[in-house]
Amino acid sequence: MPNNVLGQTLTCCCTNPLTGYFRDGYCRTDESDSGRHVICAIMTRSFLQFTLSRGNDLVTPRPEFRFPGLKPGDRWCLCALRWREAFEAGVAPPVLLSCTHERALQYVTLEMLGAMAFEE
Repeated sequence: MPNNVLGQTLTCCCTNPLTGYFRDGYCRTDESDSGRHVICAIMTRSFLQFTLSRGNDLVTPRPEFRFPGLKPGDRWCLCALRWREAFEAGVAPPVLLSCTHERALQYVTLEMLGAMAFEE
């Protein structure tokens, strides 16, 4: 298992809804994942509205892609660049650092993630 942004073993983001580029609950990635779905975030109404305004509808279910549609409170592996865009706009959702892949640090800083950290 890869490491998270804290240098520890990556932990599961969510299995209900089942998230991750590989739909295994983990924010893992490989070269086929052009969006780099590596940030585990807790969805908020403001973020869902923001990403919809950018052309990415995360609310409407898309069963053909094993996508249930998201609501506030759901955990989801987000694209690193979309999260950064939301952060810069002041609407980034909270993140779970232990579930966020170390590759996120290629796109955002640990300080940015830490400012939005939510840990149980």
